[in-house]
Amino acid sequence: MERRKLNRISALLLLLGLGSAVAIFLLAKPEEDNELLNDSRGARRYHRELRMIGGNANLLSAQFREWFDSLWHGQALAGTVAVLTVGTTLVFRYVATFPAAEDPATTAAAASPPPGAKDEAG
Repeated sequence: MERRKLNRISALLLLLGLGSAVAIFLLAKPEEDNELLNDSRGARRYHRELRMIGGNANLLSAQFREWFDSLWHGQALAGTVAVLTVGTTLVFRYVATFPAAEDPATTAAAASPPPGAKDEAG
């Protein structure tokens, strides 16, 4: 792919993705703190129950799920979109810079003369 075209597409991807991230950040409502959910005694009890039911793996998987779910709401979504945009652009540039792989059958067919063709040396 031509270098100028690659740069234009990359710039367009970054512009759209990061522009969307900024728009999401500005339009997202800040999360409201809920006193019942942030109660440390309740959280300790909840964590203890999770540990008793499924062990430490259950607790870790629940905490991971809560963290992962938090990435898709409010202003945190803007950061998620920005990171995904940069990652997608880097992957695009990485894949686009590889030369096109040649098919061995077409390369061999192009090198050999067609059947019935006379040899020019003979």
